[in-house]
Amino acid sequence: MSFPLALLPARRMADMKHMTIIAIVDDDDGVRSSLSSLIRSLGYEARSYGSAREFLNDRESGDPDGMIADIQMPGMMGDQLQAELVAAGRRFPMIFMTAFPTAATRDRVMAAGARAFLDKPVEPDIIAAHLAAILDPGNR
Repeated sequence: MSFPLALLPARRMADMKHMTIIAIVDDDDGVRSSLSSLIRSLGYEARSYGSAREFLNDRESGDPDGMIADIQMPGMMGDQLQAELVAAGRRFPMIFMTAFPTAATRDRVMAAGARAFLDKPVEPDIIAAHLAAILDPGNR
């Protein structure tokens, strides 16, 4: 049985309008699973992708409110994903993580607008703090 939207309580309709969405782009299943759990525990919706190309091919979901992406991924690296998104005018806060940090990569993604560049492994409270900062309307 379905009801017209006009019959839904106003609060429920407000909840349906928008939940904060964080995209997770990482080729490691364990990292994606852990980050998804953390994101949901913080009250956000998590959408996970196993590759940069998978994220780019998801045309139905629309842009997230923020993204956490790995740098080292097969096919397309995280910094290449960022460059492609920026070139297409798709701008939203991005946090990058990597187990293989270099100053050159850090400088490149930060210069292109990344909000953080974190060395793996990253403590959950660090990720939570960075998410809170990028989602704060005063910081956008």
